[in-house]
Amino acid sequence: MKTIRNLILLVLPLLWAACGGGSKPAATAGASPEEKKLNLFCWAEYIPQGVIDDFTKETGIQVSVENYGSNEELIGKLLAGGGKYDLIQPSEYAVEVLIKDNQLIPLNQAALTNLGNLAPEFRGMPFDPGNKFSVPFMAGFVGIVVNTDKIKTPITSFQDVFVPAHKNRIVVLDDSREIVSWALAEAGLGINEVTPENLAKIKPILEKWLPLVKVYDSDSPKTALKNGDVDIGVVWSGEGAILYNEDKKFQYILPKEGAHLFVDSMAIPKTAEHPQNAHLFINYLLRPDVSKKISDEFPYYNPNSAARSLLSAEQLANPASYPPAQEVARMQTFRDIGEQASAVDEIVTQARRAASKSPWAGTLSPTQPPPTRPTPRPGGRHGCSSPLSSSGWASLSPCRRACSFSPALAKGITSAGWSTTSRWKTSSAASIPPG
Repeated sequence: MKTIRNLILLVLPLLWAACGGGSKPAATAGASPEEKKLNLFCWAEYIPQGVIDDFTKETGIQVSVENYGSNEELIGKLLAGGGKYDLIQPSEYAVEVLIKDNQLIPLNQAALTNLGNLAPEFRGMPFDPGNKFSVPFMAGFVGIVVNTDKIKTPITSFQDVFVPAHKNRIVVLDDSREIVSWALAEAGLGINEVTPENLAKIKPILEKWLPLVKVYDSDSPKTALKNGDVDIGVVWSGEGAILYNEDKKFQYILPKEGAHLFVDSMAIPKTAEHPQNAHLFINYLLRPDVSKKISDEFPYYNPNSAARSLLSAEQLANPASYPPAQEVARMQTFRDIGEQASAVDEIVTQARRAASKSPWAGTLSPTQPPPTRPTPRPGGRHGCSSPLSSSGWASLSPCRRACSFSPALAKGITSAGWSTTSRWKTSSAASIPPG
């Protein structure tokens, strides 16, 4: 099978040339030896259905879509041999892990004629120098959203958010790696400086901050803000952009301690049965007109500079979607932190348990899930799709950017006995501590 796949990759440039080789996929690609199928494994609510439908109309390739709720679920499923996917959508540290584990095939860049549409800063990023295995799809940040009708004091930093006056008025991402990165920034440490010593330094910060939080939600943190349940949020930039578009009372602020950049990319697993079709779809997504449609629906930071040139002045002026270039230039991305992933999750879990008065704390089992409250957009682009308790019980964070990969996840094992392929498939929920 590997020999056949390698032969296919060797002749891909010739096949694409025969099919036109232009910026648009040819609808009459009859010379292709592959059946007209593409199995896509990606984040939910991230690629508009209209984009997929238009691709099928142009090429005749039928796209089957399956969603995952975290990078850890994606990695665990690939390493366990589950699913036959042609194209996946890992985030930066997940790309790094999959390259190390030899789970991706090198891209045939000769077939990606639209690759030049990427902004220079998104080519050859640290997690995949030379874009040998991945192509950036969309990027973003984590920042602070403030309802200025309710909060009158200036908010410029994490330190300004987590104060006693804001108790039970805060929503944050249900994501251990993110939360720890904020505390590291507050302590003057880098987002990837995750060591036992540094975790010990930030433990008092977490113990001070987390009792003030009302809602933990990675799927749709904007919902609690829109509904007036909370007045401040530390959320994904795309969520902040949507709130800002709907009502300018929601202001988006990059914390003065510093924000980091996340990058979600397209990559082809080594088990792909339709690698040529995967290349066609990647190249299609790189088209400026197509990429603009994605930005229209999901207003994250688009790494496609040609598509950005098609956006309206209003879209580009959204501070959550497109902060000042100098701010973006100094942002780092998450790197794989290996075995420290479990330590990151444990320190947040302990802080949440200490902050909670919930009778569920420390008593949950896989057969006794906590009460949940579904969000309007379950299983979304960022979030978890697992039941989350008010005590933060989970022994491994289930959310999008939860932690870096650890070998235990590949085996589908956690200390609570949950498997990586089942934990994320129940109903999504926002987690609300009591009090």
